Amino acid sequence: MKLIQHLVLAVSVSLFALPALAASLDINGVKVEESATVNGVTLQLNGAGTRYKGPFKVYVADLYASKKVNSLDELVAAPGPKRLTMTMLREVDAGALGKLLTRGIEDNTPRAEMSKLIPGLIRMGDIFSANKSMVAGDVIQLEWIPGTGMTTTFRGKLQSEAFKEPAFFKAMMSIWLGPSPADWRLKEALLGVK
Repeated sequence: MKLIQHLVLAVSVSLFALPALAASLDINGVKVEESATVNGVTLQLNGAGTRYKGPFKVYVADLYASKKVNSLDELVAAPGPKRLTMTMLREVDAGALGKLLTRGIEDNTPRAEMSKLIPGLIRMGDIFSANKSMVAGDVIQLEWIPGTGMTTTFRGKLQSEAFKEPAFFKAMMSIWLGPSPADWRLKEALLGVK
């Protein structure tokens, strides 16, 4: 009788665990959750995909917001916190990645606005230079927290004071979601375009 009770209990626990298992995606071996909590607010996965550089898979990115967004402007206007996470799939020189991110901002920001972004770009460059290299599995999180600004976390460690300017957050997000994104397929994936 005890054996039957244990089997019933095991099956019941397994059935209750199924929805939890379905609450994440696997993209190139990276577990992407359907929701994330930022500053006490539960955000929904807007989209996720892989950044390719030529034939190489560089990182998996996922985007979370308080509501579904279909563009950079909608993301910036959405209430509450936001998060973009990059999980590295290969070793990458951090300084080179920092330069590519700066290039991405330049490609998506009008010249007249670039001068206002220079202090933030210098700070972001310092963060990447200080970390030297990234290896497969390393995680970078960019989070916008209203009233605080954009925080940058690398390997679970906060990297500097928050970037307080909303324009800098928008410029950073333009790398992936702007009119000239680093990777069109990734832009579509982050925006949930099928």
